[in-house]
Amino acid sequence: MAKGEVVPLSEDEQRILHEIERSFYENDPEFARGVSQRTLYRHAGRNAKYAALGFIAGLVVLLASFASSLALGMLGFLVMLGSAFAFERNVRKIGKAGLQQVTQSVRDRGLAEAFGSARKRLRDRFKRDG
Repeated sequence: MAKGEVVPLSEDEQRILHEIERSFYENDPEFARGVSQRTLYRHAGRNAKYAALGFIAGLVVLLASFASSLALGMLGFLVMLGSAFAFERNVRKIGKAGLQQVTQSVRDRGLAEAFGSARKRLRDRFKRDG
């Protein structure tokens, strides 16, 4: 068997797996609901947001304190560096499929339409002025 080859489950294994799943949903429905709502993409996206905020906080610390305290400036730089690595790692986890899921959710919420209408208003305003 080659590495990474997928072997389908037998009917008996599928039946056992369905029984375990049913039992899981019956015994702890709240936990089962919580697990089913969380995805790798949502988790990685949230971590990427926190990493971006950490990067901005590190930049603020660096800019605010570098002239007065070299140690605080270096600490700000290290926070920025760590946040950049964390951001990169989480964006890689999201991958192309995750980015498609994120863009679809943005479209579903109507944010794309809001930006589109703002762009149209700006275009119309500049056409009138020009």
